Amino acid sequence: MAAITLFAVDVAARDPRSGAADGRAAMTSPFELGTDGPTRILVGVDGSDTSMGAAAYAVGLACRQGSLLIALYVGRLSGLTASMAATAAAALDATDSVAAELKQALDEGCERLGMQATFVYRRGNPYLEVVRVADAMRVDAVVVGGSMRAGHRLVGSLAAHLVRDARWPVTVVP
Repeated sequence: MAAITLFAVDVAARDPRSGAADGRAAMTSPFELGTDGPTRILVGVDGSDTSMGAAAYAVGLACRQGSLLIALYVGRLSGLTASMAATAAAALDATDSVAAELKQALDEGCERLGMQATFVYRRGNPYLEVVRVADAMRVDAVVVGGSMRAGHRLVGSLAAHLVRDARWPVTVVP
């Protein structure tokens, strides 16, 4: 860390008896560049265009801030799919395959950029898993893609729920 000289008004320096000519006293303080931003950034990815845009935004932010990037993929099974054994097994294989592709893409991108990242794969409700991972990993910011589904305008999307219940700064990338 480099030390810089700051000028601050000192009460003793204002006193005419102190001998300070201009009323300023020099003091040194350590200066750190870029430490006021997030140190851990959680980004939700699912392979959609908006989530990949959110991932690109989060990668850029993590690179600029020197932050740890945590990419979360949540495999979700519908109730009907989960109730039938044959389709549940196929759906789980599909979500595992998507998770492996996303992890490989993250690893390759981070290696190219020389940055640090962690990939987390969970199954369940995306909102609950984002909250659990964010709490467990003590993230400072959450980045998600906006929903493109028409029904989410009525019911609400993951992004809307996270913003409404915000316990961390949430960035929604369109």
